[in-house]
Amino acid sequence: MLRGRLGLETARIPHADRHGLLWLSRGQLSVTEGTLQFCASGNGELAAGMYDIPYQGVSLLLLGPGVSLTHDVFRLCARHGTGLAAVGDDGTRLYTAPPRGPDHSAMARRQAILWADPDSRLSTAIAMYAIRLGEAPPRGDIAALRGIEGARMREMYKLLARQYGIPWEGRRYDRNSPEETNAVNMSVNHAAVATRAAAEIAVAATATIPQLGFIHEDSSLSFALDIADLFRDEFTLPVAFGGYKRCLEDESLVLEREVRKLAGATMRRNGLIPSMIERIKELFGADDRGGDT
Repeated sequence: MLRGRLGLETARIPHADRHGLLWLSRGQLSVTEGTLQFCASGNGELAAGMYDIPYQGVSLLLLGPGVSLTHDVFRLCARHGTGLAAVGDDGTRLYTAPPRGPDHSAMARRQAILWADPDSRLSTAIAMYAIRLGEAPPRGDIAALRGIEGARMREMYKLLARQYGIPWEGRRYDRNSPEETNAVNMSVNHAAVATRAAAEIAVAATATIPQLGFIHEDSSLSFALDIADLFRDEFTLPVAFGGYKRCLEDESLVLEREVRKLAGATMRRNGLIPSMIERIKELFGADDRGGDT
């Protein structure tokens, strides 16, 4: 009965041959005669009108503020392995994103294998630290590597603060009393939240396991936090200090809003989420056709 109306008989395209992410905001997503269509109300990036969505050529649809959708959309996308994620503006928040399913498990299986063996788990952590440090760190336990990275980050904070002309007295953040954090540290927190959201989207898009981190351990988002930290120097801190400086120059601006806007614009312009997805694939040496590269 559903054949034709929802196009469920059409063969699926491997995710390795798809184009990754498609961003939609402010409009209605529905299915007409087996075709996914988006009626855009009009915004800065997409003019008002009706658009056919090539759902079989996309891995993940990111649904931003103002998007409504019909039940048929879920059924069509589920059948063709196209993910749906509800996100904030420009992907600076992730609200929900279900896994893609059992036929896209190659990278998750590779992740689990690397995580389960102590030697390969440490090797993967070292590879992540090498990315963050720009060179291979001396082999050691995780605590020693964290100490090396922590010392480097303290210098990075000072360097970037000088570049942006911002007074910096050190990273200060009390999780139990976040409201007592000073403004520049709060700006770092806001930027980190946006980076984490992007990493969560990348993890969802690759169907990897967020709980199995190689550096972070206790959080249900440990692997997403691992990936977010890989982009701290090039994304999180420049956004944090840039947003804070804007607020210093214009006291009418609201810090969280300004950092979030800057994060979203930078994320889209620099292709942060696709970069994270590629980094995950590189770490695990696996593609999504079901085999190792």
